[in-house]
Amino acid sequence: MELPVRTPAKDYRTLEEIRQRKEELATSLQEDNKQFSALWGSMFVKKSQSSKGEWVASLIGNSVTAIDAFLLARKLMKSYGSLFHRKK
Repeated sequence: MELPVRTPAKDYRTLEEIRQRKEELATSLQEDNKQFSALWGSMFVKKSQSSKGEWVASLIGNSVTAIDAFLLARKLMKSYGSLFHRKK
């Protein structure tokens, strides 16, 4: 996806030139809006139903991630726990 290139401002001499530029900008905005709507709609497409094997693989992957996060937090608290204790 490319970013739009800004065109340098030009001097308008008549109202007709201003109206023409306004119409060009309106057309450009409508095209951008269509593209934005299409991209926005594609972001929220429902996932297809997963099979039992995919569900089990996802469950195992999420479990391993949760255990890893717990062990990391435990290790950090053990190493740097003194930073978080309140002084009496």
